[in-house]
Amino acid sequence: MRNGAKAALVGGVFLTMVGAAGFGVYELVGDVGGGNGVETAAAEKPTGPPTRAEAAKAAKAFLAAWSRREAAEAAQLTNDAVTARTALSDYFESAHVSHVRITAEEPVGRTVAYAVEATVSSGEHRATWTYESELEVVRGETTGRPLVDWSPEVLHPDLAEGDTLRAGEAEVPPIRLADRAGQELKRSEHPSLGPMLDALRERYGEKAGGRPGVELWIDPDGSAPRQTLLTLAKGKPGTVRTTLSTAAQRAAEQAVADRPNASVVALRPSTGEVLAVANHREDAFDAALLGQLAPGSTMKIVSASLLIDKGLTAADRPAPCPPSATWQSQTFGNLPGLAPNENATLADSFARSCNTAFVKFADELAADDLTRQAQDAFGLFRDDWRIGLPSFDGRVPASGGPDTAAALIGQGQVQLNPLTLASVTATARTGAFRQPLLVPRELIDGPIAEARGLTPGTSAQLRAMMNRTATTGSAAGALAGLGGDIGAKTGSAEVDGQASANSWFTAYRGDLAVAAVAEQGGRGGESAGPIVAAVLRSGA
Repeated sequence: MRNGAKAALVGGVFLTMVGAAGFGVYELVGDVGGGNGVETAAAEKPTGPPTRAEAAKAAKAFLAAWSRREAAEAAQLTNDAVTARTALSDYFESAHVSHVRITAEEPVGRTVAYAVEATVSSGEHRATWTYESELEVVRGETTGRPLVDWSPEVLHPDLAEGDTLRAGEAEVPPIRLADRAGQELKRSEHPSLGPMLDALRERYGEKAGGRPGVELWIDPDGSAPRQTLLTLAKGKPGTVRTTLSTAAQRAAEQAVADRPNASVVALRPSTGEVLAVANHREDAFDAALLGQLAPGSTMKIVSASLLIDKGLTAADRPAPCPPSATWQSQTFGNLPGLAPNENATLADSFARSCNTAFVKFADELAADDLTRQAQDAFGLFRDDWRIGLPSFDGRVPASGGPDTAAALIGQGQVQLNPLTLASVTATARTGAFRQPLLVPRELIDGPIAEARGLTPGTSAQLRAMMNRTATTGSAAGALAGLGGDIGAKTGSAEVDGQASANSWFTAYRGDLAVAAVAEQGGRGGESAGPIVAAVLRSGA
């Protein structure tokens, strides 16, 4: 509840003070009859958004009916009575909610925030369930009456379309998530592992040797993992071992914590083992493993390997960087401030992240050349990765027209995420593709992905160019102070409708490869770069 709100419980329901708004005191104890609790003039249908007073009164009526367990009555006070009645009925019957009291705040415009305290009972077990949510009041299309705009989040903020609430003995035992050394990874200490813990429990819980408890959970519609909201009786957790490193995970969590919509993955190039996965997002989406975004100039690692393999250029051979380049009527430019260099080598243009140098090679490539390089050398876009959880292994389609050139600089239809980009970096570092693994190999059913990798010559040239980028090129600022066997690539990807580009950065240091994206973070070294540098410094 927001600070400064005036709200109090009365008679087990609620009382809301609206003070300065002039609405008086709302006491929700037996004062709601039929209808929607808001008087509407019969002669004239109101139009326009509901007033603050109308929002307060409509919310009061709905929340009072909900708190009295009157599902049908509460549903009639929404703009989707059929769906709302089913959801509210399930709330009481399938989730076994036996008592509810709600404390609401005064409205902010048409939005009303509230806190729920409910009692959940299953057999001999009982527990108190508390959470906060909010609703919005809209005007009914046919009647003009103020109504609650129904959505699953009205019942609970984590509910989505098709989700249902269930209480009883859990279908899967709880798990204890362990790192590579057997140390427990607690949700409270590693918050972005929460969705992963739920997903690993769903997949491996029955095999981990635990005993189910009694819980309240969200039963999802689709492939999302079930989410436990309340434990009424603890079960016995089984242990699921992962490849994660506590030190790397802690560094990754801290690195993304102050950057909105940021994700990072760290892995060990020599084995493919994933050492850290962290996301900082309000929507709880695992963008690190499942994201699908244009990677910008970080894709030049793959593109450069293609140009070298086809004999079109080499690290020490020409790759001029003009101010602009046109391919099939589309003109490409470079980032502001990048001076042209008609005498540049591939290493020069790679280190400075020159787009036009790569675009100019589009004439000499077939539409599917980059696709085959991504698949055969880097294991991308094959839809056969089995890392231990669902993941997206990249999209590098054969693209004609302007997209042939755009793909070379990580735009057009190309899509990656931190997992796939970290794998690309690991392949460049070692020359071998090793499919990333989040759990030990013996837990994974079926074969894992394979690819031929890079020739020693191509891998050596990529390492040299990435080292130059890390030490004197576009990545040098973010990696200042980090020495040793190091290499990097920066990227920024323009997205239609965004004020700022997505920031991408990937680097290796010894046997550690890290990749990050910060959506709308601008240039790669500015937002994603410090995230990667922080994880590299962990020394995991």
